[in-house]
Amino acid sequence: MKQVVQNYKSGELTLLDVPAPGCKPGGVLVRSAFSLISTGTEMMKVSEAGMSMLGKARSRPDQVAKVVQSVAANGVPATYRKVMGKLDSYTPLGYSLCGVVEQVGAGIDDVKVGDVVACAGNEHALHAELNWVPKNLYAPVPDGVAPRHAAFGTVGSIALQGVRQGESRLGEVALVIGLGLIGQLVTQLLNASGVRVVGVDPDPARCELAERLGAAACGDPGSASVESAVAELTGGMGVDQVYLAAGGSSNQPVELAARLCRDRGRVIDIGKCRLDLPWNAYYEKELDVRFSRSYGPGRYDPEYELQGRDYPIGYVRWTERRNLACFLDLIARGSVDVEPLVSHVADFEDAVETYRRLEEGELKAVAVLFRYASAGDAPAVEAPEMTVPEVPRPSGRTAPARRSGPVRLAFVGAGNYASSMLLPHLTGRDGVELSTVVTTTALSAANARRKFGFGKATTDLDAVLGDPAVDAVFVVTRHSSHAELTRRALLAGKAVFVEKPLALTEEELAGVLAAVEESGNDRIQVGFNRRFAPLLREARELFGARTGPASLRYLVNAGRLEHGSWYLRQDTEGSRFAGEGGHFVDTASWLLDADPVSVYAAAPAGNEDLQIVLCYPDGSTATISYVTSGPSSFPKETLDLVADGKVLRLDDFTRAAVYDGRRRQWVGSRLPKARDKGQNAELAAFVRAVRTGGPMPVPLESLAATTTATLAVPTALASGVPVTLAGVR
Repeated sequence: MKQVVQNYKSGELTLLDVPAPGCKPGGVLVRSAFSLISTGTEMMKVSEAGMSMLGKARSRPDQVAKVVQSVAANGVPATYRKVMGKLDSYTPLGYSLCGVVEQVGAGIDDVKVGDVVACAGNEHALHAELNWVPKNLYAPVPDGVAPRHAAFGTVGSIALQGVRQGESRLGEVALVIGLGLIGQLVTQLLNASGVRVVGVDPDPARCELAERLGAAACGDPGSASVESAVAELTGGMGVDQVYLAAGGSSNQPVELAARLCRDRGRVIDIGKCRLDLPWNAYYEKELDVRFSRSYGPGRYDPEYELQGRDYPIGYVRWTERRNLACFLDLIARGSVDVEPLVSHVADFEDAVETYRRLEEGELKAVAVLFRYASAGDAPAVEAPEMTVPEVPRPSGRTAPARRSGPVRLAFVGAGNYASSMLLPHLTGRDGVELSTVVTTTALSAANARRKFGFGKATTDLDAVLGDPAVDAVFVVTRHSSHAELTRRALLAGKAVFVEKPLALTEEELAGVLAAVEESGNDRIQVGFNRRFAPLLREARELFGARTGPASLRYLVNAGRLEHGSWYLRQDTEGSRFAGEGGHFVDTASWLLDADPVSVYAAAPAGNEDLQIVLCYPDGSTATISYVTSGPSSFPKETLDLVADGKVLRLDDFTRAAVYDGRRRQWVGSRLPKARDKGQNAELAAFVRAVRTGGPMPVPLESLAATTTATLAVPTALASGVPVTLAGVR
């Protein structure tokens, strides 16, 4: 079998052929499915191995002290031979994995061959195709937990043990210093416990990730924002606990802990940072400094780890193995989400190159997984499938066309997007009457009425839905309410314009289509405006019809969100891509004149960057790169469509060109135009459809397919394989 090993003397790291371990009594033989690289602990070892002998000595003064003792006891020659022999040997890497039980040793009755288990230990959960794991260092993986997620079990146990040492209580406030892998997990565990968290890390991307995963506020260790957040959350008293999850030689973490901790607060060291405690600061507050020892009670006890002798639960509630099982249960119940932490999944055969990229900084990562791909290594991953729901065919419409007089519109919501991108195009438009605006507060309704000339302003949605004079309802509220408001408006017989997304779940989408079937009203449009952009439509016409499959690349430089943005409320409003990703899926499908049949997704950790690959019936593909970490100076949206020896190029809706052979034909002038993403033309098409009774601008089948494809992205991320979209017509 193959195993990742390193020579600590030379620094050589290799994938070595070694004999497979046997299955001994008291444990199980596990074939690896996924193993996790700890980008903190492991990369520190890899970095140390590449140092000079002097550098190694400086980095490990504890080992130098042992050498000095050996010299005193055994003399220089014997000590030298012993040290060189140890250094010039291969040592293993890895300590956290998930795999399948291949053989069960004597005395084991809690798992059987074929069971999926999470494994721990720097001698038993190695980056290797096979590992023998003793009983107290594995735990069965609950149903529904993906193997790639279960591979986080060991590091999750480390974070969990740290939180237990902090003795956190509901309603307290904690400071987490260092938002790497352990810090991110500690943040989620505290948040799940009802503890509000302030995070500290010099990396803005890690701060943003922690906020997305539940932290109340995050910032750079030297920023005033961290201190102000602590003051606001604690009433100026200071945090109850500080978790040191940082590494390095700086003493800043322990000094910051003393400054921001309350009187008699707790400081828990989980990482390996410098601990030169400022005596006065710690003494005056009588701070309780605690250490968290790895995965929990049982660690480093050979009778527990190797001989399987458990500690009675009445005396030791949370042992090493119970922590492992508890963390897996938290993943199963959705209390902890490790998927956003996965920066990269590499094939095990590429292990050496992956370590090189990490060490040289080419691969920025919070967590990296090895995937073991040999036949029979892992349980077959069943390709997930989502069904694009069948769109009802109403026999009659309850929202008849108005052929005379203005089309009367009501707006539900009048926030920033409605006020800046929709209402200016409708105010004063011939044949349109802004009838009523509905908002949740009386003052915002009054402001919208005054600014845009609505006939009425109200907070009563039912009165609007029951008003026979209203022809169409615009739903421009927060994402979580879109589907329900659309459903109610359809049942009331209104034409509906709903801003993206139409739905945040498959159940919500099904509810909307059930309302279409129940009411016979299919008059609905989602605000996918890019397909109406004049420049893109002209470019598509100039490109002409395709005869062969196409390759489309769509780069969306979305940028970072400001702290406090409601887009960060993923528990209620869905992910950022769920909120606006439909725009880009719809644009790709319109350009390719088809709906996607499968969706694949990959994502690095530390931000919300996504790579989405859509496949279409004729073999065409569309890759949507949705990035939040790009510079604001770069255009937000660029698109290339390649087919039949031609290229369509769009630059942020300001310039477009078609390349054919050696020619480049600009759409209009090569000079940039004013940016027009199609809202005006989209609204004109919707109003025209309502007035004339003609078809809605985008077929309902396409709206359902686009919404389903967008919803498939998190499923594709979690499974690591493409999601098939069944029922595409």
